[in-house]
Amino acid sequence: MGEEVLKIEHANIYQGDSLILSDVCITVSKSEFVYLVGKTGTGKSSLLKTLYGELPLRKGTALVAGFDLKGMTWKTVPYLRRNIGIVFQDFQLLTDRNVHDNLEFVLRATGWTNEKEMEDKINDVLGKVGLKTKGFKYPYELSGGEQQRVDIARALLNSPRLILADEPTGNLDPETTDEIMHLLIQLGRDLGTAIVMATHDYMVINKFPARVIRTEGGKVIDNATIHA
Repeated sequence: MGEEVLKIEHANIYQGDSLILSDVCITVSKSEFVYLVGKTGTGKSSLLKTLYGELPLRKGTALVAGFDLKGMTWKTVPYLRRNIGIVFQDFQLLTDRNVHDNLEFVLRATGWTNEKEMEDKINDVLGKVGLKTKGFKYPYELSGGEQQRVDIARALLNSPRLILADEPTGNLDPETTDEIMHLLIQLGRDLGTAIVMATHDYMVINKFPARVIRTEGGKVIDNATIHA
């Protein structure tokens, strides 16, 4: 295995005061693509939220893109999030700004100030997701697949070592789903980025096989077999 981008050891995952997952141990390496599956309510979202600093880690250890989650505070969470990319199911784009300005907003929010460097980076990530000519478009002028590509471009802005994708194909038709999966897998290979993708779509997993981690009965099962 290569360089570890995510390493969780004996972690307990809480939602409020409720223990959701116990004794979680997961390691994900550079360039690796991993599925996170599990029925609704089994802890997938709580695990992801812990990884990007929305829920505190109370017990165990977790290193995410070089950051120790145990000592995270509201002041240090932004630094963690600059080093990971997050892709949402519902895109969460700013509807009153065009694609270019959506991306520029994130760069400014994460500390970029040089205008030329920002322009170069925006053009770079739009090129990577095949939207180089769509920077002037507003989200409502784009298809669902194009909006998801913008969401992925946004996740790439700070050259993350890890992308956490939460049901990124959940609102897409099968053909567009295939396009987005090819894109994510290719980006992982080309950029060396590890990708952890939560999904409930077993057709996607069968078509694009990769290691599977499953949440079930308060535990995390690594290298899980698929049963829909």
